[in-house]
Amino acid sequence: MTAEYSVRKGSVAFYTIPTDAPEADGTFSWESTSMVLVQIECGGVTAMGYTYADAATATAADKLVKEIVIGSDPLRHGETLQKMLRSIRNMGETGIAMMAVSAIDNALWDLCARLVELPLVSLLGQVRTGIPVYGSGGFTTYSSKQLTDQLGGWASRGFGSVKMKVGSHPDKDPERVRTARAAIGANCNLFVDANGAFPVTQAIAMAHRFAEQGVSWFEEPVSSDHLIGLSQVRQRAPLGMDIAAGEYGYTAWYFRAMLDAQAVSVLQADCTRCGGISGFLDAAALCWAHNVPLSAHCGPSMHLHVCCAVPRAVHMEFFHDHARIERMFFDGFCEPVDGRMVPDLGRPGNGLALKERDANQFKK
Repeated sequence: MTAEYSVRKGSVAFYTIPTDAPEADGTFSWESTSMVLVQIECGGVTAMGYTYADAATATAADKLVKEIVIGSDPLRHGETLQKMLRSIRNMGETGIAMMAVSAIDNALWDLCARLVELPLVSLLGQVRTGIPVYGSGGFTTYSSKQLTDQLGGWASRGFGSVKMKVGSHPDKDPERVRTARAAIGANCNLFVDANGAFPVTQAIAMAHRFAEQGVSWFEEPVSSDHLIGLSQVRQRAPLGMDIAAGEYGYTAWYFRAMLDAQAVSVLQADCTRCGGISGFLDAAALCWAHNVPLSAHCGPSMHLHVCCAVPRAVHMEFFHDHARIERMFFDGFCEPVDGRMVPDLGRPGNGLALKERDANQFKK
């Protein structure tokens, strides 16, 4: 390793961005979204990665950057990742600690691609030119008009699928789903996400109610940690309805356990949580081995390149909050066209550049 090609600088920034309206799902409500952004420099190149997490994650990431990443060889990325994983052993390799690792790992992949002047998807090995996205929002706090405007708006832009939240008020959910179906028409796929709000028997009953409106995806009908319950719902759900979960997976062992339990028909993974792009590649390999589709959870800009490089990826979540933030924060944000995102092969790395003036108003 030469001094020229060691990581010379690193920084961590924390931002909190208010939502544009109160939001809630089946188990939680919020009025802001937080981002932890890591930047590292090597050979005159600046790279970035991020996660959507709280201030404690920023503190953990800052420690890892200072103690492990600065001075490391960016072309020995795997060695740096293993050092980070060993260092968080006593913190627990999930949650805050793994989200910190994820943001840094994402930045390290970006750096490698920028150093060789390639778009990240080319470094990873491109298998497709673009990836479908599904519009995701439909919060349980939304009025019928908000629900109609948002989901219908995505459908009118050519999105082939949209997703709404359910579970806060189960007695109102069938009518909300009917409203959503009317807004998007018959030719757009309708997904629902309960965020683990239901017990098994209620989830099965709701699945059949939702199927009346052509719902084809039921995400976290029960807690994603309840693998037996997920499997029970999957076995009893209507034909043609996918059962999806995995967004809270932090390790390859979690994903393997979920697949071994036959808990899902589509696995979700999130590179801002599961150990970065490196962890997402682990999830993709498991999906390949199990012949199971893979869907990326949230953070569309951070998933775009890797989802165009793994065979089992079927779509990405175009989450309302994150798409809104990434538009504000980054030059190079790739707007979906006809419900599909395509990486810009003319830009190196992940193709993003921080708009510091726009981001700094939310910096803490």
